[in-house]
Amino acid sequence: MPILEDVKEYVQRATGAGRPGKKHAPDLARSRKPHTVRFKDDGLVPNHPRWPLVIYRSAVDLGKGRDPAAVMEDLLEANGWGDTWRDGIYDYMHYHSRIHEVLGIARGKGRLRFGGVKGRIFTLKAGDVAVLPAGTGHQCLSAEEDFLVVGAYPPVGTYDECTEVEDRPKALKTIPRVPAPRKDPVYGRQGQLLKLWKKPK
Repeated sequence: MPILEDVKEYVQRATGAGRPGKKHAPDLARSRKPHTVRFKDDGLVPNHPRWPLVIYRSAVDLGKGRDPAAVMEDLLEANGWGDTWRDGIYDYMHYHSRIHEVLGIARGKGRLRFGGVKGRIFTLKAGDVAVLPAGTGHQCLSAEEDFLVVGAYPPVGTYDECTEVEDRPKALKTIPRVPAPRKDPVYGRQGQLLKLWKKPK
């Protein structure tokens, strides 16, 4: 599926077919209250010491006549979250220690565990968006065959992937240093994320 989606994305970006465009994509964001969850360090996955996982349910109108992945990409990119990718989510627990991540569900439904083995399981479906602060453990437990996620990252930070206990010492230092994003990936400067992820005074 990733190769097919890569081809589709290339053609869509070249032609504009199926894409709302970054100018109009923010109009497809539905006003939703954030669901927040904080996770403790579980011994393997540090999670974030201050900021919660944020889930927006049915936050994006994927509509008809547009490619849902393209809608997600244009919306996230319009709000400054880039390096987008289309794929599933790894079936093993992992986290990023030097960057935040957003996961927009473009198609299907999946059961995801956040926060490590002692974390919580959520079922996310098309139109849902999860925003993970650096350090948040995540993995896919099961998913429908057509499950497709669009992931993206804020402009500040460096992608890494941590899976082992040996990653912890460095991660514990880098996670709190990752700066808060300037925009909510779904709602831009008006989004609740900016209030939920405040810098320490």
